[in-house]
Amino acid sequence: MTLLPDLSAARWSKSSYSGSGGQCVEPAMNLVRMHGIVPVRDSKDPQGPVLVFPAGAFAAFVAAVKSGGFGEV
Repeated sequence: MTLLPDLSAARWSKSSYSGSGGQCVEPAMNLVRMHGIVPVRDSKDPQGPVLVFPAGAFAAFVAAVKSGGFGEV
């Protein structure tokens, strides 16, 4: 079992594409250097669950989205 780091140090950032609160996620990129992870939460439910991804996997996902790897979003 892997223990998660204390997420109280997370600095959540909302995408500039989120507009007026639509369907958006907030990553905490400041934990990449500290722990090699990217926690992600739902911007509409900041007290809700958090998904944690290895930094490399999150970077690959973002690159695939930017290149159109998932079709039109």
